[in-house]
Amino acid sequence: DVQLVESGGGSVQAGGSLRLSCLASGNPIRSHCVGWFRQVPGKEREGVASIDMDGRTTYLDSLKGRFTISKDNAKNTVYLQMNSLQPEDTAMYYCAADRWGYCSGAMAYWGQGTQVTVS
Repeated sequence: DVQLVESGGGSVQAGGSLRLSCLASGNPIRSHCVGWFRQVPGKEREGVASIDMDGRTTYLDSLKGRFTISKDNAKNTVYLQMNSLQPEDTAMYYCAADRWGYCSGAMAYWGQGTQVTVS
């Protein structure tokens, strides 16, 4: 199993940046596909970005160029760098891990989330 704890959320003005961190415990993060998701109350959760065991990344098309996912296997941590933040980026951001190293589209492990508010 993998336990995930997000941090780094907060309030920022439009145009600002935040870096979210997802610290994993249990199985090493290098063995899992890890993704970031976000959800606004009343709306469906959407996938933001993912990174697989080989470091290959995918992004929500509308976020390409502003958000960057990365990982540090030694620290068992996955990051989401968010630049040029806009009010529509306001959401609860969740880190999640797949059971497998390659992204299957079905995340098995979820963190508690970290709130990002852009004004």
